[in-house]
Amino acid sequence: MRSILLAALGFAAFSCVPASAQQLSAQQAREFVVGKMFSFSCFEGSKGAGRIYPDGSVAGMITMPDKEPRFVRLPANTLRVRGDNVCGFVKGMTFEPCFDLVKTGAGSFRGSLAGVQTMWCEFVSAGGERNQVASRRAKAKPRSATAEASAE
Repeated sequence: MRSILLAALGFAAFSCVPASAQQLSAQQAREFVVGKMFSFSCFEGSKGAGRIYPDGSVAGMITMPDKEPRFVRLPANTLRVRGDNVCGFVKGMTFEPCFDLVKTGAGSFRGSLAGVQTMWCEFVSAGGERNQVASRRAKAKPRSATAEASAE
């Protein structure tokens, strides 16, 4: 079950790929997903939203079928590049699963457990990069002349 959770919060996809889909290398996948929020839904009914950080850590909400939503945080190096593969490491697992990743649109991708096309998740961008959100918030609250003078 942990490999399913890892796939859901990290990477995954479908076996039937649209003609416009693009297979992603590990580096392309990293550039496409790191720092962005994605919502997801998976083959076994789990769903949620999460973010992958530059250090390979993952954080987000997941709802398993017939369960309450829960917050999940996986540590640094949970997701990592092995050659041209994106793989997941969870302490206590007897193997390190890798993922096949396919970009399906400007803000979406699908993936599967490498070699197991029946274990998939679909991810859709749930907003921009975190830094862009913080930047918009900062611009929304202009500093007063007094605050600017005291900052100098």
